[in-house]
Amino acid sequence: MLKKVLPDPRNYDFEEVAFDQLMQNRINKILIVCSNYDFYMLEEDGRIDERIFDEYTALNLRYPPTFVHANSAKQAIKILETDKIDLVMTWLDISSFKAFEASKQIREAFPKVPIAALSHYSAALRSRIEKENPGVIDFVFHWNGNVDIFLAIIKLAEDRMNAAHDINEIGVKAILLVEDSLRFYSRYLPIMYKIILKQAASFMSEGLNEHKRMMMMRGRPKILLATRYEEGLYLFEKYRHNLLGVISDVTYFKGGKKDSEAGFEFLRYVRDIERYFPFLIQSSDNANENKALELKGKFLYKHSPTLEQDIKNYINKYFWFGDFEFWDPVQFKVLVTVKNLSDFQKALTEVTDDAMIYHAKRSEYSKWIRSRALFPLADLFSNVEYEDFEDVDQMREFLIDSVMAYRRYKARGIISKFEKDTYDEYLGFARIGDGSLGGKGRGLAFIDSFLKRNKLFKKYKDVNISIPRTVVLTTEIFDEFIEKHRLINYVAEGHTDEEILKEFTSKLLPLRVLQDLKRFLDVEKKPVAVRSSSTLEDSHYQPFAGIFSTYMLPNTGDERMLLMLSNAIKSVFASAFFKNSRAYLEATAHSVEESKMAVILQEVVGRQYEDVYFPTLSGVARSINFYPLGNEKPHEGIANIALGLGEIIVGGGQTLRFSPFHPRKILQLSSPASAKRDTQQYFYALDMDPESFKLSVNQSVNKKKITVRKTKDHPVMRFVASTYDIQNNVVKPGVIHDGLRIITFDNILKYNTFPLPEILQDLLRTGQREMRNPIEMEFAVNLDVPEGSPKEFAFLQIRPIV
Repeated sequence: MLKKVLPDPRNYDFEEVAFDQLMQNRINKILIVCSNYDFYMLEEDGRIDERIFDEYTALNLRYPPTFVHANSAKQAIKILETDKIDLVMTWLDISSFKAFEASKQIREAFPKVPIAALSHYSAALRSRIEKENPGVIDFVFHWNGNVDIFLAIIKLAEDRMNAAHDINEIGVKAILLVEDSLRFYSRYLPIMYKIILKQAASFMSEGLNEHKRMMMMRGRPKILLATRYEEGLYLFEKYRHNLLGVISDVTYFKGGKKDSEAGFEFLRYVRDIERYFPFLIQSSDNANENKALELKGKFLYKHSPTLEQDIKNYINKYFWFGDFEFWDPVQFKVLVTVKNLSDFQKALTEVTDDAMIYHAKRSEYSKWIRSRALFPLADLFSNVEYEDFEDVDQMREFLIDSVMAYRRYKARGIISKFEKDTYDEYLGFARIGDGSLGGKGRGLAFIDSFLKRNKLFKKYKDVNISIPRTVVLTTEIFDEFIEKHRLINYVAEGHTDEEILKEFTSKLLPLRVLQDLKRFLDVEKKPVAVRSSSTLEDSHYQPFAGIFSTYMLPNTGDERMLLMLSNAIKSVFASAFFKNSRAYLEATAHSVEESKMAVILQEVVGRQYEDVYFPTLSGVARSINFYPLGNEKPHEGIANIALGLGEIIVGGGQTLRFSPFHPRKILQLSSPASAKRDTQQYFYALDMDPESFKLSVNQSVNKKKITVRKTKDHPVMRFVASTYDIQNNVVKPGVIHDGLRIITFDNILKYNTFPLPEILQDLLRTGQREMRNPIEMEFAVNLDVPEGSPKEFAFLQIRPIV
């Protein structure tokens, strides 16, 4: 039998979870229909508004509902006609027919508004509800004076309103409770909702910023309540593939009459379909325990003195709430406990083969992942079974690769909050501080979001399109640094650039920032670019590109690196007050105080060659071509590319100009003479000697200028160069011939070894559409990658063309 073809996690197309589309129907305003006395007791003695607000706050819930009161059906209907009421609550009393009549009148006038009723439990009331209630009151609950029941009622109503969409279309999980005793389900539901909401609060940590964490709360499991066998069976079949489990009473209505075996019948039905599906029988009769266990269910005694804790323990264990415990099935002990996805990934590399197999056969990885609202990863895990793998090593590799791929995917397009305890290599863009990202920072965040939105990261085979790993120190850090050291007064005294630089670098950054920088350097092993990101840079109206400083640092991997990085950051801060910066600000009618400075820390794309580091090529492209040649058209755009760092392009040196739509028609290469004369003669590389970085107003202090003639046999030449045959006066492709090396990029532009023209067409077109303005973009490419690794296209910056 052929093995199932496994999906490749590294190229798997994770589907974005539409958390913003979850919980679209909410209970915002509740109409309480009861006597003035009962409402007074709720308001004054029960302090219902305050208690509900406190409960929502404690459970990280937002937007608690408000309450309005009516003391009669007539008044209630009047309020319903003029106000948007999401839920009606009424009090039932066996001695009064008014509550039943009021509910009937409200149901007839407003059939879509859910109605819940509270009552003091009695057998007579129960009998009357069963006789008179059909189709009138949606939920009836036992009232013992504890306002916790209000939270359960609100959430149960919201779950019912949102179940069909959220469970079946998005994949949110649910728990099915089948119980006809209003006394017991009134006790269970507040307990269960507190457990669920605390679970949701625990998996919020998987969100990479505050907004994402709050959105993930919407993915919490739901509770579905059934009071009859047929209703329970219907809900089970409708939501079966997304149920965490069933909690069921033994005796309830089946076929229109009480059936003392209904719960066991339900359990038998489920066991015929799902062998390991969690099913809890709970009963007031201890004698039912043996039968529940015989049918491979679990049992809970309703009158247990530890009932609340028993329910918590069962839900946490069998519905995969809380931590994941890797069990050794041989010694039957816990090997390791993990709290989050990062710990889970690490544990997968360490636990025994027996433990891996034990959990895989029970599909427990996907269950735990899904209970934490990580639906795309859970879907991937659900697509495979243990039997699909050749051996446990292949399964382990698949699981680890899947988690790694998902964590990278999840971080894309997101501005994460930098937290030194959790920051790692899977976070692509993070911010330190709560201020502005500045112009360049906003541009990078925008690039990251539209690459994800348009699914461009992996559009091209064996090419990774992304922004380099980035951390932004927001303007809040700049403001704090300037104010703490009173530097604005110093600047106002009219000092030289060198004096300003010296003063700024003599001061200390805040301790918490230094601690964050240390963590960043623990993760980042490549050289780091330290770029300005003024709030005025890259605006639609007055671009400030090139006005402020950028520094590049070799990564020494020791204490010197933290000092260099700190000094580079402070140097960028200082550049906001250099003479040229102030002159430009004045010329554009801005003041120094307006120019708040954020700082970008960005991984430098490329690789190290002996004592220097540089990318295969850097480039600048524009979506509009102001000076088209030949068949070129203005809307097709234009690009300039060069070997090495991009300084040569910014500085106006000789680079290769081409249209992404006509990459083989390049004026500079139209003859051997022009190819020799008009192509790149030198390039820039980062000096990897840490001693080369000095405090200087010259941001190119540690960059080496290298002539092309001196690098004839350099390994990078095979990607970018052709050879001029002096004897025959021809330019030959590649570097296998003797002769003069000429930077033509023929391998890329003519022989399609890398889809640069197509990538630029895509990015320029998409960028212009997203910004609704012609754009200029900066990029770098690294083709010299380890075998089997994707080539790197790094999108460095985007700005509007004014």
